[in-house]
Amino acid sequence: MLKVGLTGGIGAGKSEVSRLLVSYGAVLVDADRIAREVVEPGTPGLAQIVEVFGPDILTADGTLDRPALGAIVFADPDRLAALNAIVHPLVGARSAELERAAGPDAVVVHDVPLLTENGLAPLYDLVVVVDAAPGTQLDRLVRLRGMTEVDARARMAAQATREERLAVADLVVDNDGPLDGLEPRVRALWSELTARAAGQGTPEQRDR
Repeated sequence: MLKVGLTGGIGAGKSEVSRLLVSYGAVLVDADRIAREVVEPGTPGLAQIVEVFGPDILTADGTLDRPALGAIVFADPDRLAALNAIVHPLVGARSAELERAAGPDAVVVHDVPLLTENGLAPLYDLVVVVDAAPGTQLDRLVRLRGMTEVDARARMAAQATREERLAVADLVVDNDGPLDGLEPRVRALWSELTARAAGQGTPEQRDR
């Protein structure tokens, strides 16, 4: 089994890379999806969040009001750290469970948005960073996701810098251009990952 940590800044295109890798045969462990599951109504995770942040972060039907919580934590590093201290251990436990269920020859891709920020690189056999210039990220967030520029910049500022992500990368997928240029790069990445999983060589330090 090859354990891959996949990360990238918001708007870099990491989700598209993970989608392509799954289409080639990777087993995906999606930290964002798991993070939603572990705070669904009735879970211990949601109960802990309410205890720390108060009942105002719940909607009328008892689900987590993500925009309300986001407005609190993205403006306050201490509050963000408090949220992470609740959610991250739960996500880690569920991720390990899914990984154990994969086959011994699998390429298991852990899609982890905050891999760099939380110092998680040592947990994986190698780290893949999806890279785009900050200006490209900002344009995608505003133009494609409908964020205001202020909100987009705040979300980007809450994450690691581009340089910090690249410093932990074993392989880099350049996604600074049009989407139609991404697929060949991801297919080349998949060839490297499958070769590594089969013990047929060591990946290059950068995917060009």
